[in-house]
Amino acid sequence: MNNWNSERLSALGTTALRLGLAAVFFGHSYAKLFVFTLPGTAQFFAAHGFPGWTAYPVTVAELLGAVALLLGLRTRIVAAALIAVLFGALRVHAPNGWMFSNAGGGWEYVAFLIAALGAQVLLGSGAYSVNRGSDARSLP
Repeated sequence: MNNWNSERLSALGTTALRLGLAAVFFGHSYAKLFVFTLPGTAQFFAAHGFPGWTAYPVTVAELLGAVALLLGLRTRIVAAALIAVLFGALRVHAPNGWMFSNAGGGWEYVAFLIAALGAQVLLGSGAYSVNRGSDARSLP
């Protein structure tokens, strides 16, 4: 029997997507905590029309979301919640044009992350997840 059938590859692909998204959100929360700092992030949020205090729950959502994605814990719910967070980022980046290399960063990267999270919502956790069997595709 071939161990590399399409179901196995699909489960592993779903896992790769989940782990990649976890890495992105770890990076975003790390930057907010240790590079820009929470007060600096709050100032950035305020400068873009959001209440400064929202930087704190957004950072927590990104950090806890990254942990949940890493573990494959409630992946569909977590991915959907992170889409909501990214709509805030989309609001900030949309006026800067499409290319993320534009001044202030365009919206292509944020749009891609929203699409990737949407795919994760549809796919579930994939292989090697805490939720194996509930919202996960297990390895055949």
